[in-house]
Amino acid sequence: MRRSTTLVCSAALAFSGLALGAGSPASAAPAAVVPAVVSPAAAGQSTVAAAPAALRAARPSRKDRFYRATTRPGDRDRSVTSIKHVRELQYRLRWAGVYGGSVNGVYTARTAKAVKKFQKRHGLKRSGVANTATWKRLIQKTVRGKSKIPKRCKSSGWNACYDRRRHQVVLYRNGTLWNSWLVRGGAASSKTRTGKFTVFSRSKNHVSSIYEAKMPYAQFFSGGQAFHASYLMMDPFVGHSHGCVNLYIPDAKQLWALTSNKKLKVTVYGAWS
Repeated sequence: MRRSTTLVCSAALAFSGLALGAGSPASAAPAAVVPAVVSPAAAGQSTVAAAPAALRAARPSRKDRFYRATTRPGDRDRSVTSIKHVRELQYRLRWAGVYGGSVNGVYTARTAKAVKKFQKRHGLKRSGVANTATWKRLIQKTVRGKSKIPKRCKSSGWNACYDRRRHQVVLYRNGTLWNSWLVRGGAASSKTRTGKFTVFSRSKNHVSSIYEAKMPYAQFFSGGQAFHASYLMMDPFVGHSHGCVNLYIPDAKQLWALTSNKKLKVTVYGAWS
């Protein structure tokens, strides 16, 4: 299969999810402490700029482990370019055993109640808001099929592993689980190939040469198959790609931020679904 004819996998099938319409490193140092009283002469610089710098250091970053932006009551996944991770939140709350409602992408009162229940269970502040601390614990607790994750995924360096059965990508760094995202892969007629690969080409603003479909943050690992942001996927469990691994735009951007300048090993495994 020649690359020139296979960079097409972002064009989803007719049953795309559009129809639904409607972390810091484990060893990172803590944020700098700003002294209450410091003599500018003794410090050799003004103390005014120190506080903003400390606050910036404490802010969540896409490079943090298990990072997601804060999701609040009233939020909704409005479109592929306005994903608030509400569907993901509802799926994960369901897997955590605290939510029995529908997965509709709307942060309802029932969703907030489930968030509070999860927060109480894990010693977090019961706010009903899925902040970064809540997301971190929730993602950790809802990585599925841990016993099935191949050993290669936990080897040295960066490893992205796609479980076709569970529509899940896990990212490991030197054996430490860094994040996990919900994704979708190829259809029955164009399955994402199983095996061991390494990313060999990257294109931040890629566009399919055949379908003229946008494939931003593309990281190619097997012929024309790549991890990339999808402009078609609303629900990871609805529809398929033409072989690529589709991520929500914010998630593909995060994977890119973490690994685009690194060697990234890829493992695809699991029964197709």
